[in-house]
Amino acid sequence: MPIALVDCNNFYVSCERAFNPELEGKPVVVLSNNDGCAVARSNEVKALGVKMAEPWFKMEQLAKRHGIIALSSNYALYGDLSARVMSLLSTFSPKQEIYSIDECFLDLDGFDSQSLVAYGQTIRRTIKQYVGIPVCVGIAETKTLAKLANHCAKKRLAGRDGVCDFGRYSDTQLSKLFATIPVNDVWGVGRKISQSLIAMKIETVEDLRTANQTRMRQQFSIVVERTVKELNGISCIELDGTDTPRQQIMVSRSFGQEVSNFDDLAESIAYFASTAAEKLRKDGSVATSLCVFIQTNPFKDKSPQYQRSLIVPMGEPTGDSIKLVNAAIQGLRVIYRVGYSYKKSGVLLMGLQSRDAIQASLFDDAAEQDKSSKLMTLMDTVNQRMGKGSVTIAASGTKRRWSMRRDSKSPDYTTAWDELPIAR
Repeated sequence: MPIALVDCNNFYVSCERAFNPELEGKPVVVLSNNDGCAVARSNEVKALGVKMAEPWFKMEQLAKRHGIIALSSNYALYGDLSARVMSLLSTFSPKQEIYSIDECFLDLDGFDSQSLVAYGQTIRRTIKQYVGIPVCVGIAETKTLAKLANHCAKKRLAGRDGVCDFGRYSDTQLSKLFATIPVNDVWGVGRKISQSLIAMKIETVEDLRTANQTRMRQQFSIVVERTVKELNGISCIELDGTDTPRQQIMVSRSFGQEVSNFDDLAESIAYFASTAAEKLRKDGSVATSLCVFIQTNPFKDKSPQYQRSLIVPMGEPTGDSIKLVNAAIQGLRVIYRVGYSYKKSGVLLMGLQSRDAIQASLFDDAAEQDKSSKLMTLMDTVNQRMGKGSVTIAASGTKRRWSMRRDSKSPDYTTAWDELPIAR
């Protein structure tokens, strides 16, 4: 059963370039929360030796010498473009597994094996034309091999024009190819496992593919044995086309500047609880409890340290932003201590259940629940039509002095009416 792995190229950078063509061909790096470290790099930046997660202060001089353009992360933009990419990709296969924000598996069972490369090219052209994001496509008989084929397409080790189908290669050709690829490039082989494998003289993909499966299981685990089988074309990891309901939803941020007073901290907690509640309703779920937490900066050794969390039961399952915000702030009142400079806070919604599976109690106020449901539906509808944050809970504030540093953030081109790009 052929499987395709479609992966967006340097996704965050590609999102920025889609709306700012002047960035094409230039070295671009996207920074993490509070402009801390590299979370996405263009090929030009990679060629300069900048590593993933490298702190900005370490590359700042290099950036000045080579004209590296640093951008703050814009997750609203990336999330929206990801949804558009995944929606388009779903039209290419009856079964899709979204693996991450920028990649997904497609079931190509029943497709003409002789035309899969052409089909992959059609996928690439369509995504580029409709969303402006470049992708590569890897095709093989198992998920592990499909990931490897995609790697080969991106690195131009095999395939052509961003598409690599291992089904077009003989066993001899694949053996020669795999002998040139380091073992740590295999999906699921992390740094520690790869170090152990290399110590055993298993240094390439081909070495791992031809390794004794029983020995791999005894030396490591069934996971590594499964990887070896997948490299030999034996499917052990099924394609999961179902959306598994989330068990928890967390929203948390480190602050751009430290917060000491209760009101600013409460504003952050209210904002996080409201954001989590919006995600909860989008999933069609309700929460039975929440956890609120705060902490100081653990990297400031000379400053007083404090961190605390508290679980707050909701009484009855709810997806109401107002109720969840009130509960979170009540929890904050219990754990807050004067005299500390807080660096991070967050809210975790717990005990999630399907909204449709909740049975009403004899003591429930049906009219109040109906009113709450209509209010939340109205709020979500307005925010969907007019842009995120058009209607908010008052307690979440507007100034948000605690918010992340994002000194070089691009506009929210697709999710805010007042930031829509203007055609010239």
